[in-house]
Amino acid sequence: MSIEQISAHLQRLWSPEVRTLEPYVPGEQPKIDNLLKLNTNESPFAPSPKVAEAIISALNEQAEPGNSLRLYPDPDASALKHAIAAQQNLPIEQVFVGNGSDEVLAHIFKAFFIQDKPILYPDISYSFYPVYSQFFNLNVVEVPLAKDFSIDVNGYQQPNGGIIFANPNAPTGVFLSLDNIEVILKQNPDSVVVVDEAYVDFGGQSATSLISQYDNLVVCQTTSKSRALAGLRIGMAFAQPHLIAALERVKNSFNSYPLDRLAIAGGVASFEDQAYFERTCQHTIANREQLVMQLTALGFDVLPSKANFIFTQHPHHTAIDIAAKLRKTGIIVRHFNKPKIQNFLRITIGTSEQQARLIEQLRHMIKA
Repeated sequence: MSIEQISAHLQRLWSPEVRTLEPYVPGEQPKIDNLLKLNTNESPFAPSPKVAEAIISALNEQAEPGNSLRLYPDPDASALKHAIAAQQNLPIEQVFVGNGSDEVLAHIFKAFFIQDKPILYPDISYSFYPVYSQFFNLNVVEVPLAKDFSIDVNGYQQPNGGIIFANPNAPTGVFLSLDNIEVILKQNPDSVVVVDEAYVDFGGQSATSLISQYDNLVVCQTTSKSRALAGLRIGMAFAQPHLIAALERVKNSFNSYPLDRLAIAGGVASFEDQAYFERTCQHTIANREQLVMQLTALGFDVLPSKANFIFTQHPHHTAIDIAAKLRKTGIIVRHFNKPKIQNFLRITIGTSEQQARLIEQLRHMIKA
């Protein structure tokens, strides 16, 4: 039942704040035959085969298969933290894990951003930031992107209670260099600066290399994209120990067991299979560059992307019209009906075969 279908009489039982919440709207998950789903930035490749092996092994580790599921998991997810720390070349004291990066972001907002001064984030960015800002009743200043859709570093030279931005940014895919991130960190020594790196593995440089130098930096990542584990819900944050301690305090006041046994086992296996991870990331990058060339040849303008998606528009066709026509052929892409980007489409990088199908349909549209 949607909110619109619930009468005011029944809403009287809700907390007053719930009545005004505007929840995050995830990418559509339609049930269409022969669907080509390029709207939610999921990986077109399977996870490492070792993930399934580890999960099956975890189920069979007791004499009776599945018996381990009657026991609570490790509340600290120590094995997973060790695997992540080793892969990231960080001390384990600088690693925090949660049930997907969205939960980790919620803990970040609670731990650092409930301040008297406003929180700063780009006016075009991950749409969960406004949701959490409303959820935690925060004051917010949305900093406009530059004309080329890059993050304007100068816009963060104003009083604030915290800063967060995605890098590469979403939904644009544009990457901010580490030098520019350092400018923001140096300008805001008394504010926590959060760099949300959901897509950094597709050609960007992680800000984790800056953690030892800045006691106000938090880096957030996910396994949903580059590790193809969107279904396991594993997110993580990296920071100096005093910031990790604040996140652990929030987590243990909300859910002491955020990661189940199977997620921990699968996550460990994924982080231990670095070769597979690097190979699939390179395949995605190569397919992205191929798609950019093909779209450019059809007259599309494509923003420079370091993500597993591209952000594009056509000078002679509206985005909403293209999306509707693609949908009729069983291809789903993401359209954001918002100021400044209403004529752009976000298209997830797929396999070469999937992208060939997309380009074939777009070529027919453009010629028509």
